[in-house]
Amino acid sequence: MTLTAPPPAAAAGRPLKGGTRPPGELPSVHALLICADLPGLVLSPEHGQLTGHGLEGFYQSGRRLLSRCHLRIAGREPVAVQGRLVSAGRARFVGVVRTPGSAGPDPEIAVERLRHAEGTERIILRSSARHTMRLRVEIGLGTDLAELGAVAAGRSGPQLPASVHASGMRWSAAGAQAVVTADPPPEDAIASAGLLRWEIELLPGASRVIELRIRTDRGARAPVKTGTGPLSEATAEGDDPRVRELLRTSIGDLRALLMRDPRHPADVYLAAGVPWRCGLAPAEALWAARMTLPLGTRLAASTLRALARTQLPGPGPDQGRLPGPLRDAGPHLPPSCTGVEATLAFPVVLAEARRWGLPEQDLEELLPVAERCLLWLRRAADHDGCLRERGPDRPRRSETQAHAHRAAVLGADLLAECGRPGAEGWREWAAVLRRTFRETFWIDDPAGGRPAAGTARGRLVPHLGGAVAHLLDTGLLGGGRLAPGLLDKAQTEQVARLLGGPAMDSGWGLRSLGAKETGHNPFGHRGGAVRVHETAVAVTGLAAAGYEREAAALLRGVLDAAGAFGNRLPEMYSGEQRTTDSLPVPHPAACRPAAVAAAAGVHLLTALAGVRPDAPAGTVALFPVRSAPLGAVQFSGLRVAGEPFAVRINRLGLGMIEEAAGALQLGV
Repeated sequence: MTLTAPPPAAAAGRPLKGGTRPPGELPSVHALLICADLPGLVLSPEHGQLTGHGLEGFYQSGRRLLSRCHLRIAGREPVAVQGRLVSAGRARFVGVVRTPGSAGPDPEIAVERLRHAEGTERIILRSSARHTMRLRVEIGLGTDLAELGAVAAGRSGPQLPASVHASGMRWSAAGAQAVVTADPPPEDAIASAGLLRWEIELLPGASRVIELRIRTDRGARAPVKTGTGPLSEATAEGDDPRVRELLRTSIGDLRALLMRDPRHPADVYLAAGVPWRCGLAPAEALWAARMTLPLGTRLAASTLRALARTQLPGPGPDQGRLPGPLRDAGPHLPPSCTGVEATLAFPVVLAEARRWGLPEQDLEELLPVAERCLLWLRRAADHDGCLRERGPDRPRRSETQAHAHRAAVLGADLLAECGRPGAEGWREWAAVLRRTFRETFWIDDPAGGRPAAGTARGRLVPHLGGAVAHLLDTGLLGGGRLAPGLLDKAQTEQVARLLGGPAMDSGWGLRSLGAKETGHNPFGHRGGAVRVHETAVAVTGLAAAGYEREAAALLRGVLDAAGAFGNRLPEMYSGEQRTTDSLPVPHPAACRPAAVAAAAGVHLLTALAGVRPDAPAGTVALFPVRSAPLGAVQFSGLRVAGEPFAVRINRLGLGMIEEAAGALQLGV
């Protein structure tokens, strides 16, 4: 389920008709309560009434099955008093009703609506009156059966006529249909108005329940239920209570985004984000699978299998590459290819999943795919090791060099330990790239220098952005060792200083473009907004390199921001500078939940423990953040070598393993 392309008129630059939005413009979603249990989705305003406006409604596999669900009791709308998410897939709305016969200011009827993304709504009426009340309950229903992409573009169309169907209503158009059934059945159903009506009697202190079920008769794939999902039941406790809530919410959001491969239903992967990107995005799926390895390797294995089936065959220059669309890269570099990023991430995720305990049969199946990814890199790279972007200008981006170097180093390690040829050649190639990068991509200046964002048209692009964090993400080797990086020690220290400075640290996380750079826009996806997963990469990279003060500041900023977002981190939010008594400013069109943001929540917290396993060698090492920025913290229900793993970090930053597979030995 993905957004449709802009209409031809928009693509051609001609005026848009019929209320459609300009290309690239998305409606605001930050004020909506978004419940996800993919392929089910429901978007609601905080008052709970679905009015048929904007994006509101129940969706299934990208189609809006119900856009209007308007409740009236005794001829009145309930007065909304609360609307909130109770889980990733469920929202609760509370309202009250004062009937014409009520005495005094206190309402006597409470209304609770429990709305679930799988397509149900449970309406509970409770009476506090001292006498029996007879009430008329009316629910107005309607839909346009529009695709989500059309709704987002403002092309949803009119409400469709309804027909009475069993105990509810039915709509159909162009091969699509939706059915709403009610329990108990209504006493009256008026198709012309889309109205269901009950006359109910409420005794003093009693309650009545009406349940609506929204479905399509065309069978949609079932969501990946918690009991059969690939993520462990991990929990966290600590001095800072926000640790528990952020981990719980992040895991819940990840489960809500799980989708089955339509042709291979045993394999699941994470959709990129709700509501705009409810499909497989290769780079984001791999990043999320990598960041959630502490929750087990099953998600990584199935994601790798799903993407392996898309690998481009030969012959030709694209042989071995994973396909992926272009995406905006900010104001200073042309768009980047997400397929290239995914191709470079594939061997990295496979190598690290093996360290966490990937089963041997999965490794044997996926290793040839990783080898083909590496062979593509060899053919695509320049003689000096650098990898150019696709497109007319073919710039060389620093972030891409970091991905390529990591793939080469971890790929060499993987090949060597699996008895495959080519490991030494890749180590030599990585050494050439390190030398080239340090000589070519580093800009010396009186302030200590900085890495260039890339090279374009033969010139260095000097702008400092959050993507520099990827230079600190070197990857995990055997024995708990980290791989070498592109930067030398002095350059690493300077990058840590830059990332911890006020131009990059907004106080809520890392800006994607420094505040002092030309083109900075606090709402720019790669132009100044805080991208949560990029901040997580910076935190773990800084902590691993020994720069815990800078890492802790970024960690606390994101944790504070998470609280303002109900612990459901969006994929990005404004990079405006934090001030006293301020709150993080939402990005109006950001996905929430988003796979990389939810995975980043797991990654940020588990980084405190610094777990570095080597399941093939039967060891696990701990490198906790010694400054213990959140005080004592304990993780239970993690997975290492396929078995439960629990670890405690005390207030002095000392770690202790409390549960692990019996064969694992503590490394150093």
